[in-house]
Amino acid sequence: MVANMQPNKIETLGIGEIESRVQIAASPYQGNGEVNFSTLDGHGSGKAVLDPISIADLLRNGFVYPPHSIYGDVKVATSGFDANQDLYDHPRFQWPFQSSMVSSRPAADSVDDRALLATYHRLLCDAVLRCTGDMQSPWLLQSGGKDSTSMAIAAAEVSPRTTCLTYLGGPEENEVASARLVAKKLGLRHETLTCDPGRAYDRYLAMVPRIPLLTADFASLSYADLATEVDLRGGDGIIDALGSDAYFGLPVELRKRMLLMLARGLPLPSGVFGLGPIGRSFKFCYALGTLQMNSFERFYPGSRFTDAETDELLGRPIASRSRQRLETFRENIAAADSWEARRQISVGILESAVYAKGMYAAEALSLRLVYPYCDKRLRDWVFHEVPDDRLIGPGGVNKVLVRQHIAQYFQELPYVTAKGSFRFDLCGLARQRFDQVHAFAVQTRALLPGASRWLEIHRDRLDNKYFASKFYLLAVILPWLHSRLHNARPLRVDELPAS
Repeated sequence: MVANMQPNKIETLGIGEIESRVQIAASPYQGNGEVNFSTLDGHGSGKAVLDPISIADLLRNGFVYPPHSIYGDVKVATSGFDANQDLYDHPRFQWPFQSSMVSSRPAADSVDDRALLATYHRLLCDAVLRCTGDMQSPWLLQSGGKDSTSMAIAAAEVSPRTTCLTYLGGPEENEVASARLVAKKLGLRHETLTCDPGRAYDRYLAMVPRIPLLTADFASLSYADLATEVDLRGGDGIIDALGSDAYFGLPVELRKRMLLMLARGLPLPSGVFGLGPIGRSFKFCYALGTLQMNSFERFYPGSRFTDAETDELLGRPIASRSRQRLETFRENIAAADSWEARRQISVGILESAVYAKGMYAAEALSLRLVYPYCDKRLRDWVFHEVPDDRLIGPGGVNKVLVRQHIAQYFQELPYVTAKGSFRFDLCGLARQRFDQVHAFAVQTRALLPGASRWLEIHRDRLDNKYFASKFYLLAVILPWLHSRLHNARPLRVDELPAS
């Protein structure tokens, strides 16, 4: 659903004046998650009005705070926002999956496990069938973890033409063995794709002119790599197993709680990161970066630019304007009565990153993209009819019902019990593409006057994931901004100026 309204004064950068106000309904929980971006046709060819506060959002958090977008004249209604209401002057957010909104779930001893599992399996199969019924060659992004394994079980029953595709993202995780075991036992074809940072970046750059909006999620380049692979191998659609965290719930383990308590919003001099062993240690840098963060924003993944760095990159005091956007969600955060409830709010906010990376890549390649876990019948049944202890069990064990579903077919899977932190070779990207990203920084200095200097200062520190994560953000953000500012294709490696 798209609404056009009268223009309003918005501080923006770019080429052109705001002529209309556009609102796009982009919640994956509406329909099967497919979004119509056609209203944005032409925004990259002379009509772009870029929002500097949204650029600050991307640098600080890796995504643009909803309902805002990278464009000053485009708002995006994710879950919790109503696309039929004015999202410009007074956007109102109400997260629909707060446990407090459920009057009562069945008592633990009032339901039969076999009946619960049978209903869950049937609803998941129905969701997969509805989403993939018109696909000739669907590909399931199969991590080997809980959600994608449960999804593969359903796909094998109702969509056996599905191919499973597993991404080996870096040295810290290897989910291939688990995913291959799943596919083999279920009789599904299985393929793997090993991360090559340069190849993934080239594929991302190739689709940049066709990516409708901008996010810098830490799996954006992985998704561009995967989606391109599906397209090259003749797939016509992608099945993504995201979506169930919203209604199954997310426990907050002790380590995460300690991190959240460490986030104190304390500014530190930037020079501290260059002191001897501190600058070489990811853990030291991560802890110091966390100390400077807003406590709620620490729920968001990855290492990102501090407020001071963001102001330096943009050449003006603007990080506080980005942080102020959190006030839209303050009422819901204040009403959350537990760590888990607050984390649930963060899941809703993160929709504009987690789903957007896939939506944008699929749009750029004209691929179908579906999220069966977002199916209304399935999600409403789990949210209202499954007992609490089958959602989160004793000791904070998550998705108990999904684990039980998998146990009907498999023994314990390796990737269910342990998973890595990163899905992309961040340091490898910095090694392979530094000069290219630096060139983009020079070409977009009108928007980020401090980006090239940050890169030059930190060039010798990019073997540390803390700094490589920030390099990644610039690598994703800069070429997209360049394409909109100059209406030009991104530079290839062989076109870079001599060092």
